[in-house]
Amino acid sequence: MNIEILTLFPEMIEAGLGGSIIGRALENGLLSIDAVNIRDYAFNKHNSVDDYTYGGGAGMLMQAEPVYQAYQAACAKLGNAPARVIYMSPQGPVLTQEKAKKLSAEENLIFLCGHYEGIDERVIEEIVTDEISIGDYILTGGELAAMVVIDAAARFIPGVLHNETSADTESLSGSLLEYPQYSRPEVWHDKKVPEILLSGHHENVDKWRRLKSVERTARKRPDLLEKADLTPEETRMVKIILESNSEI
Repeated sequence: MNIEILTLFPEMIEAGLGGSIIGRALENGLLSIDAVNIRDYAFNKHNSVDDYTYGGGAGMLMQAEPVYQAYQAACAKLGNAPARVIYMSPQGPVLTQEKAKKLSAEENLIFLCGHYEGIDERVIEEIVTDEISIGDYILTGGELAAMVVIDAAARFIPGVLHNETSADTESLSGSLLEYPQYSRPEVWHDKKVPEILLSGHHENVDKWRRLKSVERTARKRPDLLEKADLTPEETRMVKIILESNSEI
């Protein structure tokens, strides 16, 4: 996957994505990430890319032309191959695990990170194919949000995670939260690992994990259960838990 990020703060991108699992994926050639500095395409001696908004209002707005020129530069780096252009915006649909998985299948992605009061609407209409939000709150810029989306999507690329099944079995996969997990020692602060996990009976362990996933989702994120494929027995258990929750 090739990723271009249009930003006013390329150093922020390089610092945020240069380490850990994503950094290793970059070193191994599984990912290519490049930050394009929008300020490089300013057309005034002060290198400013913002101006007052027509009609008045608080704050400054990023101008269309520098953003467009940065976009053109990113396209050239991608060999002018087709690319989805994602604008990080609180007005977009909220990122989900399913959305991240779909993005991981894209060969080329361009992320547009706004600042100030946003970006001139005309260039958004001209180049953006998708808007994505990471939640109903406002950040000072789109860089952190873009890094969240990239991290979430990159984990589905084969080879990025050591364990290829991790991305498909963790929390939010299959609309269920992940089951509780344990490691050594067997007893810690008088808390013992559940006996079933020590049994070596893989079928029973899988059943226990599924049960705990459903139970945990019902208690912590019941909103996710609308899309979950539950058995009649699991549905009855969820009903009991939800009734118990409503009594608290």
